[in-house]
Amino acid sequence: MLGKLLKIIGILLLALVSVLMTRTFLYHSRQIEEAPVAKVAVSDSVIAHLSGAVRFPTVSYDDSTLTDTAAFRHLIAYLQQTYPHATATLHPKRISGASLLYCWKGSDAQLSPVLLIGHMDVVPALDPDKWEQPPFSGAVSNGFIWGRGTLDDKVNVISILEAVEMLLKEGFQPKRTLYLAFGQDEEVGGAHGAGKMAAYLEQQQVKAGFLLDEGMMIARGLVPGIAKDVALIGIAEKGYLSLELSVDAEAGHSSLPPKETSIGILSTAVSRLEQHPMPAGFCEPVNEFLDHVGPEMPFFSRMAFANRWLFKPLILQKYESTHAGRSVVRTSTAPTEFHSGVKENVIPGHASAIVNFRILPGETSEQVIQHVKEVVHDERVHLKRYGHGNEPTAVSDYRSDSYSAVRKTISQIFPGVLVSPSLVVAATDARHYSPVAANLYRFIPIIVQPDDLDRIHGLNERIAEADFKNCIRFFRQLILNCNP
Repeated sequence: MLGKLLKIIGILLLALVSVLMTRTFLYHSRQIEEAPVAKVAVSDSVIAHLSGAVRFPTVSYDDSTLTDTAAFRHLIAYLQQTYPHATATLHPKRISGASLLYCWKGSDAQLSPVLLIGHMDVVPALDPDKWEQPPFSGAVSNGFIWGRGTLDDKVNVISILEAVEMLLKEGFQPKRTLYLAFGQDEEVGGAHGAGKMAAYLEQQQVKAGFLLDEGMMIARGLVPGIAKDVALIGIAEKGYLSLELSVDAEAGHSSLPPKETSIGILSTAVSRLEQHPMPAGFCEPVNEFLDHVGPEMPFFSRMAFANRWLFKPLILQKYESTHAGRSVVRTSTAPTEFHSGVKENVIPGHASAIVNFRILPGETSEQVIQHVKEVVHDERVHLKRYGHGNEPTAVSDYRSDSYSAVRKTISQIFPGVLVSPSLVVAATDARHYSPVAANLYRFIPIIVQPDDLDRIHGLNERIAEADFKNCIRFFRQLILNCNP
């Protein structure tokens, strides 16, 4: 009897190994080879152009009264002066006072337009004394251009305009209409910039084939198990929801405390949310990422990705071990503010906290709210939405001709780079344009290494001169690829 049982177990194990091996060897590469294009000469003058744009402190604040509106006016004047051909031919339209919408009319009205977008505002530069170069100096040093906006996102604005200016000088006339949209307030939600420009385009009945915005980049040394650079094209972005949790309880003197205080009750609620987040899983963009990079990995990693039906718990455990990995497999929970108390010996009657959630595609704000209610499970904790919010975006088509145009351009300008769909965990202006663009893609052609990630919204933001020139080459080639 025991021998028969062992034989059955052996047969089952052999069948399992057979299935694993078959699926692994059928897990083929999704990379497509493209011949590189000749490296177009880009004048060194472009370095001064980005440097000059960085010098305008176009900082967005939640309190709009703090915004330096003169800085935006001066930047707009600078762009119009620096790119005279684009200004004369594309006739930039001012929207909401400080956003720019350009239109380069194509010769074939039957072709769907293309939207290239970016934003002119930046986040504040905290601790300027700790920067290697002043954050609004636009300093050019050791092969880098330094300052706010060199990565996020004046580099996009300047690169697109440089590419268009270059093509205009070459006498190029597009068949497909091209729109350029540069917003003024992406860092605080984009309602006045991208929101208003998208509404204007919708009124004009524009329906673009695709849009390309900031979002993901070319990752170097950031994808475990992959030695090559990986260009990540964001095909969706997470939703955004902030909730205010508040408690009203007995106030009084700290020498006679009640059994539970407003601070204690609220702290327990927030702690429960951190300890019990939304469940982890693979949404569609992450599944596609795994299927595009998995076949390029060493054997055992490739086997795990090819057989996620079996190894999913182990893969999720690996992702959950890092902040970046956790953010792509789970709707994130982040307590960001806590308010209570005015004096050390007074027990406050009121306490409130803000908890921010970034919602995975496939989940909704209402599901998050229901989850919070179930986890907190305390009627003394009151809940309400706080600030602006949005649902996760739809997943754009990664099998479309427009995605292929972006992918092809990456391969032509950056030979040997792997290309993959991906999920954007932050918010971009792209989401505002869903009514006017069939597909929304998010990618900046910049190579980033591990130590570059903290520069975005952090100290010492900078871009290599060579990387900036490749950005210009990328946008020039993308426009050509969209106009065969």
